[in-house]
This record gives sequence, structure tokens and C-alpha cells, in this order.
Amino acid sequence: MNIAQIEQNLQNLMKFFSPETFIYDLLLAYGLPKASITRLQKGNLNLSKKDGEISWKKKLFFKAVYDADLHQSISKLNGELNHGQRFVVVTDFETLLAIDTKTNDKLDIELQNLPKHYDFFLPWAGMEKHKHRDENIADVRAAEKMAKLFDEIKKDNPDDSLEFIHGLNVFLSRLLFCYFAEDTNIFQKNQFTNAISSNTQANGSDLDSFLDRLFEVLDTPEKSRVGLPAYFNVFPYVNGGLFCKRLLSPKFTRRSRQLIIDSGEMQWKDINPDIFGSMFQAVIGADQRGSLGQHYTSVPNIMKVIEPLFLNSLYEEFEDVKGNLKKLNELQIRLSKIKIFDPACGSGNFLIIAYKELRRLEMKIFLEIEIITKAHTTKYSEISLNNFYGIEIDDFAHEVAQLSLWLAVHQMNVEFYRQFGRTNPTLPLKQAGNIVCGNACRLNWETVCPSKTEDEIYILGNPPYRGFSQQEKEQKNDLFFILGATTKLDYISGWYILAAKYIAEYDQVAFGFVSTNSICQGEQVALLWPLILGKKNEIFFAHKSFKWENNAKSQAGVTVIITGIRKKQNKPKCIIESGHKVTVDYINPYLSTARISGVPKRNIPLSNFSPMVLGNMPNDFGGLQFTMEEKENIVNQYPGSTHFFKKVVGSQEFIKGVERWCIWAEENDFNELNEIPPIADRLNIVRTERNRSKKESYNKFATKPHRFIEIRHKNTDVLLVPGTSSEKREYIPIGLLNNNVIINNLAFAVYSPNTELFGVLTSKMHNLWVRAVGGSLETRIRYSSVLCYNTFPFPPISDQRKQEITQCVFRILEEREKHSDKTLAQLYDPDKMPEGLREAHRQNDLAVERCYRSRPFESDEERLEYLFKLYEKMIAEEQDRNTLFAEKKKTRKLIR
Repeated sequence: MNIAQIEQNLQNLMKFFSPETFIYDLLLAYGLPKASITRLQKGNLNLSKKDGEISWKKKLFFKAVYDADLHQSISKLNGELNHGQRFVVVTDFETLLAIDTKTNDKLDIELQNLPKHYDFFLPWAGMEKHKHRDENIADVRAAEKMAKLFDEIKKDNPDDSLEFIHGLNVFLSRLLFCYFAEDTNIFQKNQFTNAISSNTQANGSDLDSFLDRLFEVLDTPEKSRVGLPAYFNVFPYVNGGLFCKRLLSPKFTRRSRQLIIDSGEMQWKDINPDIFGSMFQAVIGADQRGSLGQHYTSVPNIMKVIEPLFLNSLYEEFEDVKGNLKKLNELQIRLSKIKIFDPACGSGNFLIIAYKELRRLEMKIFLEIEIITKAHTTKYSEISLNNFYGIEIDDFAHEVAQLSLWLAVHQMNVEFYRQFGRTNPTLPLKQAGNIVCGNACRLNWETVCPSKTEDEIYILGNPPYRGFSQQEKEQKNDLFFILGATTKLDYISGWYILAAKYIAEYDQVAFGFVSTNSICQGEQVALLWPLILGKKNEIFFAHKSFKWENNAKSQAGVTVIITGIRKKQNKPKCIIESGHKVTVDYINPYLSTARISGVPKRNIPLSNFSPMVLGNMPNDFGGLQFTMEEKENIVNQYPGSTHFFKKVVGSQEFIKGVERWCIWAEENDFNELNEIPPIADRLNIVRTERNRSKKESYNKFATKPHRFIEIRHKNTDVLLVPGTSSEKREYIPIGLLNNNVIINNLAFAVYSPNTELFGVLTSKMHNLWVRAVGGSLETRIRYSSVLCYNTFPFPPISDQRKQEITQCVFRILEEREKHSDKTLAQLYDPDKMPEGLREAHRQNDLAVERCYRSRPFESDEERLEYLFKLYEKMIAEEQDRNTLFAEKKKTRKLIR
């Protein structure tokens, strides 16, 4: 049962509402077994014998309430449960209240609005609500403080040299450490900010020299200090490499000095060390940030990787061994041996959060041991930074990662002290973590993070993104170094391939990476995933596409997926989408459950379809295209120009109803067009820009500025498929147009199409195929003739089936015509789609699906699985035909 079906079921439930059967209809809407619900209705499964109450073990406690307060009633019932019921539901059939006893979520709605809240009861359908921790507001504010301070200092120090920016980064790191230190008992309370406030001028003129001296003191052991003022000498020796380099602090003004003092008022003890990354991103140049892939990451997003990769299973084991002292000790030893490796670690965010989460679980184990032994444990943490590894290409980020890891250790030691009354010494600092500065694409990962057969290792992170066309020469060379050949793969593919090689020999090693969703779409799938999965590996968890945002000043804000890879195991897998987790048996590279490895591009249709071509490509720099007003102005002044204009349509023009026109002329029309001044001006633009272009194909057409460069138009009716469409639409809006319309290169065209082809391409079956195997722009659907159309499996059909689909097509077009005042964007808005049009598409879906099999499909996953199986069958049959043809050809040649 998928979400769309559940939502539709709830709408039907309210449409044909019956108080007597409401609760049973509600359970059926979520796909619970009909036989079980029949038994419940007859009383066999109902554990309550009171009228109006239903108690189903582990599923539901329901009561119709007419003569009492609903809120008091549900609170009372929730406190009396004794059969593990997941949901408590009460209603007077006007208002509905519900409690999810597992998550403690509550629902309080008017009953008629139930379909809008379909997600509340999704656990009945096997879809758990996947929750992550909220963003730490202190982190966000700290990032803002650092960014604001940087902006102010930069204004007073207008130096853009790399040396100054690097020095400023080091300065801000030192500053951040001092804030942290005075709030966590490393320094005395407010020692740093009080020293500045009391010993520097209010105008900020001497603050730089004061800080230079202080930073030198922090790097000097107490026994080596001579003749220092008391306000310096009271500061402890820090060490650790942070203050060892002699770098001059920036100049300050009254305003920037005050900002430094004000920033000290924040509760820096609550800051996650990953704020270093956010601060670093706020000050590093945008070009460098993009090239290094430094998308610094918030804790909730990091947890989306860590939890399914290893943390959830560790907590499950912890719950299982509670009360068993021996197994608790074994689990604690296991935690101490786990290795965490981030081969694109930036400032160390993933390593920091992984370290802290393992420490917190270890503390829970210690507390459970104390409960069993009824005595205070004398143990200290055995989780060491020696088991945390990273690779970072930028030298400063590499330094920041080590410092951030040390701060994480200190934070967790403070937590440990609060819980158990003891902790390890804080100062002097020690170097933290095994962070290597270098290019992860060129280094031997086994050398960075040595592994043994018995090691449990988790590789994780957020490697740099770069599509093939965006890669610089060095990045292309990196991929060549890994593969030994040129490739069209995204840059992040290098990390996936190296991680797959790393885990090849080990059973207890897995990896989980954040990636742009492009690697699970389009031609990337067939190129990349055989290298990752091979015959031994599997995807064991996947987050489908979502916006990846962080707590930095300038958020990454890209659309990503997360995938976890391990050796094949006979254990459940999970797919997480829109906050809901579904347990599955198999996950393919398209992040669905159909058993297929990849669909490569094809140049001809697999099915018996007419050829599809890309629309006509103007490459005119806008010179040959006009708005309706521009075209009308020219035609009014020069009536003889009318026949040179044709309506031009691409994806946006077609879907949003934008009217645009273009010059469409023959070879010998140039002189006549050149005599029309406003058109002549446009032709000059085209000629000039084509001459300037570095592309030889553009240069050749500079002498024909009145012509599109690539022309595929035919004087026939044409079927148009937009190149991009919103992912929110249930159907991609396609169209049948006459021969007077020119389709541009942002849409695809089938000339002289059969009417039934419209029905096939607009069907749910084809839309599911496109969403699965096609590419995307962010989350928008991107259509491709070579990936979506030519690969689509459609069986040969009878004339009767063709007639059925044709009639459905006519009805769809008629329903569109009834609303001719609306654009297709409005008609295909899922919330506003006219019922007549929706029904016409539903009938078309049924007609198309009958071409595949007589028995209706029950879910979209079942449809996709059927399509993938048919695809593989048709590919195999095609290969057999080709083999037979080649053998016959060889035989004829021998006979000759």
C-alpha cells in the first residue's frame, strides 16, 4: 500500500462515511488484512467486551465517545493500555483525537479533515515515522555571530589575499576556542572576555596586539613564562598546535571589539564543535568552497547517515542485552573497537557527531551496569580518537578537524563528569584523530585507515559534488586515476568506487554517503552502480531525494540522496522518504524495490514506437525568438513579414501557456528578411554571437543567421513531451500539436504519431518509468528520449486495445478543452486538477495497464517491478534476434 493509495482510500472513506463501520474502514484504508478486520468486526480479535470499544493487540484501542470530554477520555484510556496498542483513537464522529503510543505524537482534528492527515496512521501500512533531532538553536546563533563578526572585521581589514584570509580563519578558530574554554572550565568563567574588556581600549586600537600576546602566552608552558602581567599569567598552557604559529591578529574598531565582547555572552558550552565548519564556510571564498565541496552539515542531517549506518543497530542490541551484565560488557568493548572513517571530512563534522553518539551510548551502558550491580562503576570511557580517521584536501580544514575533535572529547568528558563524578585531565591539549591532509582520490585508503579481518569499520561523509560538465581538469584526472579510463561519471562517484573497493574483503565494513540524486538517475545508474555493487554488495538503506541544508551562513541547499552499502546479508533493508521509513527486502540503484541493476541509454525504441527526436535547436542567443508583443509590433509595421513567424514551444511555453514566436524561414529568404529593419537587427545579433562562439558548428551558421542550427521539424502533426516537469504532478502534461508549431530543443517531438501513443506516454505506467530511470533537475522530472522513451517496455497490442486507448485520449483532450481558460500547469496541479480530467486519466491508466495484464496492479512498486521484468525480457529477446540475425548473415557469407 503506497501513500497515494492510502490518501485516495481515506477520501473514499469520508465520501461514503458510515459511523458503524468507520474504524474498520479506516484500518482497511491502510492495507491491513481484510480477513483480520473481519475477525475483529465479529469480535474474535477484540480484547474489549464493552460496547463501542475495540481493543486490537499491538494495533489499536478505539472508542466512540458521545457523553464525555474527548480529551479527558483519551488521556484516561492511554493510561490504562495493557496490550501494546500502537494507536488510541476516540471520536464523536465530528472530532477525532488520536495518540501514537510509540512516538507520543497527537492528532486533534475535525473528522472530515482526516484525509489531510493520512501520515499519522502510516505505521499501520508499515511506514514508520522517521524522526531526527531538531537543529540546535545555539549552533545556528553561533554561526550567525561568527559570520557577523567576520563581516565586521573584513570591513576594517580590506585585504583579499589568500594569506590574510587564511590568517583570519586561524584567528577565528582561536577566538572560538577561547569562548568555548571560558564556558567549560578550561579557563575560569568569562576569563577571556573579561580580560579584553578590562585591559584594552574601548576604541579597539590595541586589541590586536593584546590578542597576539595572549595567544603567545597560551602556547607557553607556565614554567617558561617570565615577567608577564598577572592578567596574562593566570591563563593556562593550552598547547595542541592551535596557538603555535605566530600570525598577526586583524585590526579592530570600537564596533568590532564590542562584537567580540558581546559574543562572549553566548552559552558556548552548548555549541557543537561542528560549528567550526560552519564558521569556516562563512569566511572562505565561494569559488574555493565549491571546488573543495565543503558543504558543512547540521547535526540532524548527519544523523540521517549515522543512524541507519550503525547507530540504530547498536541501540537495538543495547535494548536486547539490558539486564545481562556479560553482554553489556561485550557491547561496551565492541564500541571501543569500532572505527569511523570520513574520506572527505572537511572540518570533521561527521566524525565529531559519530564520536559523541558512541560516547553517549557507552554512558547508557555504564548506567545500565550500575543498575544491575547496584554499585557505581569505576570505568572510564574506552572510546578513543585513535579509532577516528579522515582525509581532507584543504590544510586549514584539516587543522580545524583535529581541533574540533578535541573539543568534542572535552564536551563528552564534561557530560561524563556530570553523570559519574570523574573525568580525565583537560590540559594540555593533545593532537586528536588520524586526519590526513591530501587528495582522497589519490591516497590509499587502507594506508589512511588500516583494517584487519575482524575490524568493524564505518565509512561515511558528504563527498564533493561535481557533474561531468562542471568538473575541472584536475577532477577529471582524479576519476581517470581511479578508473584507468575517461568517464562521464559525477565526481562523487570516485568516493563510491573507492569505498566499494575498500569494503570488498571485509564482512564488518559498510559505508554511507550523501550524494546528489543524479547518481541514482539517468545514465549514471548503468555506468556507476555495477562498479559499486558488483555481485557481493547491496544497498541496505536509502534516503530518497530531499533538500540538504545546514547551519552555515551560506547553506548548501542542494537536492540529495543518502545510500548505505554493505556486503549482501539476509537482513531487512529500509527506504526513507518524506520522513517515513519502509522496511523492504531489496533496494535497487534507482532506490526502489524492483530487482534490476540499471537501464542504459538506447538510440532506438525498444518497443514498437515511432522515433522521438529532440526539438529544433536555434542556438540564436535569443535573436530569432520574440514575445507576442514584439512579434505583433513587427507585423503591424511590416504586414508582409507575417508568413516568416511561427509559434515556438518548449517545456515552459507549453505547460505555462506562454506565447512565443520565432523566425522560421527557408534558405533563400535571407535577403527579404534583411530588408525588415527590426528583423535585420536581430539577425546581426545572431551573426555576431555565432562568429564569437568557440564552437565550430556555431561559426558555420554565422552566414545563415536567419536559420536554426539544428532543424528536425516536419510538416505533420506532432506529439510534444516537455523536457522538464514538476515532480508534484501525477502526470507529465504532453500535447498533440499541428504542423504550424515549432518545437524547440527544450522539449521532445514525435512526428506523425499514432493517437494511442499519447495515451501510453501520459499513462501512470510511463510516468513511473520516467521517474525511476530518467534524470532530474533538483527534484523536477527531466525527460530524455534515449533513457525514458527508447527504453520504455510496451508490449504489442491488438487493434481493440488501440481503440480503447484512443477513446481515452479523446476524452482527456475533451476535458482539457472544457477548461481552455486554464494553463496545463493549472490543470495538472495535483490539488486543483478537475475531477473530469482526473477521471479521464484514470480510465486511460486502466486501458494502458490492460495492455500489460488483465489483473489490476495493486501498487506503484508492483507496476515498476512488472515494467523492469518486461524490460529485461524484451532486452533478452532483442539480443536473441540479433544473435540469430548475425548467425544467418555469417552462414550466407560462408555459402557465398
